[in-house]
Amino acid sequence: MKPHLCKAGIQLREQIDDCFPDRDRRSDGWIGDSRHAATKSDHNPLPPTMVVRGLDVDVDLGGAKNNATYLADQIRIAAKTDKRIAYVIHNGKIASPILNWKWRKYSGIDPHTSHLHISFTPKGDNDGSFFQIPLLGANNG
Repeated sequence: MKPHLCKAGIQLREQIDDCFPDRDRRSDGWIGDSRHAATKSDHNPLPPTMVVRGLDVDVDLGGAKNNATYLADQIRIAAKTDKRIAYVIHNGKIASPILNWKWRKYSGIDPHTSHLHISFTPKGDNDGSFFQIPLLGANNG
């Protein structure tokens, strides 16, 4: 079986691409390089299914400079009810269920300033349903 991005990751990336078609994709990625392979990372394929649960999205979405921060925050808020999202890292901060999805300092090697990182739970492996994120086309009410 070949490595593949989880269905939730595919769906979120498609929603981002649809809403920001001219965005920069240089810092996008999902499969880990050799540096990732030497560590515990959601960018590494998980045997036996070879699913990858990590997605990076370049911060340059085109348009307003704060769009990536706004998107990261909307993903964080959606994660409170969408159990496919495990955590979000952006601009030196991480949000996860540990503090009920509040941003806290991230102390990893990469502060994630060129991209935002989204990790998914096992629920996201096979659930590619639409993400209810306003900036990405969800209905606000």
